[in-house]
Amino acid sequence: MDILTLKGVGLTLQGNAGPVEILRGIDLNVKAGESLALIGPSGSGKSSLLMLMAGLERASTGTVSALGQDLGAMDEDGLARFRRGRMGVVFQSFHLIPTMTALENVAVPLEIAGEARAAERAAEELAAVGLVARTGHYPAQMSGGEQQRVALARASAGRPKLLLADEPTGNLDQANGAAIMDLLFGLRDRHGATLVMVTHAAELAARCDRVVRMADGRLA
Repeated sequence: MDILTLKGVGLTLQGNAGPVEILRGIDLNVKAGESLALIGPSGSGKSSLLMLMAGLERASTGTVSALGQDLGAMDEDGLARFRRGRMGVVFQSFHLIPTMTALENVAVPLEIAGEARAAERAAEELAAVGLVARTGHYPAQMSGGEQQRVALARASAGRPKLLLADEPTGNLDQANGAAIMDLLFGLRDRHGATLVMVTHAAELAARCDRVVRMADGRLA
């Protein structure tokens, strides 16, 4: 079963000098349970493609379907509802709420989704990434590696069927990057999720079932 289907996908954004074609003619299927790495030089369109898969950006042409649903047919509220419990997204820059503790950063999305055991589930996910002692700490009180662990816990707390990661080790040193890699694949296995990631790290891409290279907005 294909969990992601992209057909004839293009993305054009308005730049200062006029329209800029970011993606063109993308055809890609991702099977349920697969791990897929998107690699290529900076500016090749990898992160933009991942944002289309997450419904955080809209395709200019073609269709993007996730779990059998056409993302282009949904409005912003519909996309937000669709992502809850189905998708987890991890960014390079963590995107934690600075005024919330680690526990709150993980629990609040669960509460919004109507999870009655939000705090308990959040604590379980933080324990799974080795942060039992950091649940009451704020992002500014944690290292970059710890903040990315919180982001991983938040992404996996909803038991997503699809886990999307954009350069998850890009802001980390080698030791922390290796630890995050292990945790990312561990969470994928724990929840049986499909994993799609953008990465420049050859060792991270090598752990995936399939590697897709991009160049100049196309699949190479």
